[in-house]
Amino acid sequence: MEADFNRRARQGDDEAAEALVRQHQEAVFRLAYLITGDAHEAEDVAQEAFIAALKALDRFDTERPLRPWLLRITANTARNRRRAVGRYVNALRRLVWVNPEQSSTAEAETSQKWESQALWDAVRRLNDADQEVIYLRYFMDLSINETAEVLKVEPGTVKSRLSRALGRLRGVVAKDFPVLYEGREA
Repeated sequence: MEADFNRRARQGDDEAAEALVRQHQEAVFRLAYLITGDAHEAEDVAQEAFIAALKALDRFDTERPLRPWLLRITANTARNRRRAVGRYVNALRRLVWVNPEQSSTAEAETSQKWESQALWDAVRRLNDADQEVIYLRYFMDLSINETAEVLKVEPGTVKSRLSRALGRLRGVVAKDFPVLYEGREA
């Protein structure tokens, strides 16, 4: 069915293109959100990624699954956008002194929500390559082979990158979020 939608979309069938978007929009949005950390930004990234993918659909190898290709476009779009936003934020920081003390709503949140946020913050402290492999494998729940397809590397490379990224994540958690280890074996 996807192959039929793909073929028809290549021929300019708008309904087929819309069907492809509907089929993959959740995964594309989720990855965009995981990389950008902002729902509105993720919507923009997803839209931009679909536009780019539909324009390039005639160059897509139909012998391969579409989702990893779409996710690769999404990841590239989100990273490019994040870099642009980062430059903007850094410029603002130079111009404005930001008060580091903000009101805390931690008491109102559940422990589980706090732990999830702390883990999210820990992941965001990793470099982009480590974040990306963790997002794809664990947050997007892609297999090793699908992750390899998105990253354009061999499955063994994904395994080694994951191992190193998780090791660095453990280091960040141990150093900056030790409360996440309480009651758990390290």
